[in-house]
Amino acid sequence: MIVKYTDKELELLARLMRAEAVGEGNLGMLMVGNVGVNRVLADCLTFKDIRSISEMIYQNPGGFSGTKSSLFYGNPTTLEKSLAERVLRGEYYHPATNALWFYAPPTGTDCSKTWWDQPSAGRYKNHCFYEPKAGVCKELH
Repeated sequence: MIVKYTDKELELLARLMRAEAVGEGNLGMLMVGNVGVNRVLADCLTFKDIRSISEMIYQNPGGFSGTKSSLFYGNPTTLEKSLAERVLRGEYYHPATNALWFYAPPTGTDCSKTWWDQPSAGRYKNHCFYEPKAGVCKELH
């Protein structure tokens, strides 16, 4: 376990991963989970006061749009909870390894080279991932 969490927070993370990336498959959901865990670990930028899964999910401003999706509501499946457990145990997947942000560009559009003034880490399906510049978030690099 790389961040502490409650059973309720495990379910929250699983629901967020589903809401943000169910269309990206299991690997896409794992990458969204990586971004969430990174935000809890990072003591930098707009994440200095984020120390729990709940604080990360409901951060305002700067939280996740998935919390407004109907996919966020309802109990997570056994598979979704197991995916959330995997990222909470420390499994990482490139390009989300050090990422703190992601977004889905319009269909047929390339990823921006930067997002929130931070460089692109890469793309997986329809999500573009961004990591802080080297040295900015020591907990991630």
